[in-house]
Amino acid sequence: MAEFLRIYEENPNPKEIDRVVAILKKGGLIIYPTDTVYGLGCDITNIKALERVAQIKGVKLEKANFSFVCHDLSNLSDYVKQIDTSVFKILKRALPGPYTFILPGSKSLPNPFKRKKTVGIRVPDNNIALEIVKQLGNPIISTSIYDEDEVIEYTTDPELILEKWDNLVDLVIDGGYGGNEASTVIDLSDDAPVIVREGKGSLEIF
Repeated sequence: MAEFLRIYEENPNPKEIDRVVAILKKGGLIIYPTDTVYGLGCDITNIKALERVAQIKGVKLEKANFSFVCHDLSNLSDYVKQIDTSVFKILKRALPGPYTFILPGSKSLPNPFKRKKTVGIRVPDNNIALEIVKQLGNPIISTSIYDEDEVIEYTTDPELILEKWDNLVDLVIDGGYGGNEASTVIDLSDDAPVIVREGKGSLEIF
């Protein structure tokens, strides 16, 4: 049975954030709010937890396209090859925000992702998500949750999410109703930005 924890986005309670971080450090899986849809996440450094997420999603871990949710851009070089100034300016302008940026992966990626040429980086504009990764001290990997019968309709009600995911995850955070529009995905791994998926984020800033 999953724990159900109410956290207020305007001013997340540090004790509650500590509780989430403790679960992540033990290899737990969480469902948490972002600035788009609710996400399923775990500590990027915990192989067993990563494998559990991959199993739930029905993919091989090495081939999974999970996003890395970061607190800011300061640790980008841990996961991404050196990027030029124009790309960094785009990231600075758009983040935190409802975007996933595909960037060239570095050699220091965690073991399961070593062979990946690119990684998806997220810095969501949501205080709960940002505080979790800040206190954890490293990114969490993340993948959206959705209703199988309506792939485009993302689950928005935390209580319904709990009902559905109760036996699969260790914690569901109730951060209020979530959105039902995924992030805009932009590939910055080559010379010019390529829109992979149009979602919540405006394209005007590009």
